[in-house]
Amino acid sequence: MSDFRRPLGFEEVLRPPIDIRRARITQAVLRPPGRAGDAAAYAQLARIIRRAPEVVVKITGTTMDAGHLRHHLDYISRNGKLGLEGPDGERHEGRAAVHDLAGAWAAELALEPGRRRDSPVSRSIVLSMPAGTDPMRLHDAARAFAKETFGERFPYVFALHDEDRQPHVHLTVRVLGADGRRLNPRKADLALWRQTFAQALRDRGVEAEASPRRARGVIRKAERTPVRKLRERFADGRGAAPKVLVGAVRDAIDWRAKQVPWDTALRERQRRIRRALAAEAVALSRSDRAEDRILGAALAEHVRALPKVEIRAEQLARMGQEQHGDVGRKR
Repeated sequence: MSDFRRPLGFEEVLRPPIDIRRARITQAVLRPPGRAGDAAAYAQLARIIRRAPEVVVKITGTTMDAGHLRHHLDYISRNGKLGLEGPDGERHEGRAAVHDLAGAWAAELALEPGRRRDSPVSRSIVLSMPAGTDPMRLHDAARAFAKETFGERFPYVFALHDEDRQPHVHLTVRVLGADGRRLNPRKADLALWRQTFAQALRDRGVEAEASPRRARGVIRKAERTPVRKLRERFADGRGAAPKVLVGAVRDAIDWRAKQVPWDTALRERQRRIRRALAAEAVALSRSDRAEDRILGAALAEHVRALPKVEIRAEQLARMGQEQHGDVGRKR
């Protein structure tokens, strides 16, 4: 990239909206200064523009005792039909070996001084990518991610599930570390885990990114899995509407009369982000290098294509109006 001064705020768009120094488990890797750092930032920007698949790293739950852990490991090993892999290629084959592992983890945790009875035994993590991702490369990337993230500090096992359209890896990590510390990740750790997993995939030839939602014009968090399942059951007529959805619909009925400060702050943040990206597109378009100008044109188009800023209440209100209009036209 050429040596011109980028407008203030460009890299803030790419940075997760959390302080990575607050990470407890993962060591923060700061972007190198100078042109190497610029190249990393522009490479990430280019991936966002071309809509590289976004990785998913999600903590899906905890196990609370040996029996709970045993049932969970039965699930991810398909009752022993899939081998569980641990650090350094360690393998646990068959249901008996899986149950032995659950008992060993729980026994070691029971010896922890001052342990509370409600302390978890393990944390469950899912690593996934969109449908179409090569399952074996995903599995290999998960192996590298687990080794780099947990290494010899926290025992872990993982298994690939690739029987459906979207391959994913279930990773189970023991809460009690070898040094006596407990696995209690913060949001900053999860942000760094996404970056680590995305890099592991790219190292294996899989296009992947771990960008913050705000850089893609997404302002709402993804729907939580339990809520999504309840909503789908309700839509199919097999259950009641989730309380979260009912409350959101009620708020949407008169959302214009209930403007709240965080909605205003959200809109202003998106305006700043889009201005920073637009300014960067102009700066790139004035570069002497053809590759800069090409990236600038792609960035300008990306900014124009960003979705309209719409909060949840507005979306529900609009959907309600559209449905009401459809009913009126049918009449």
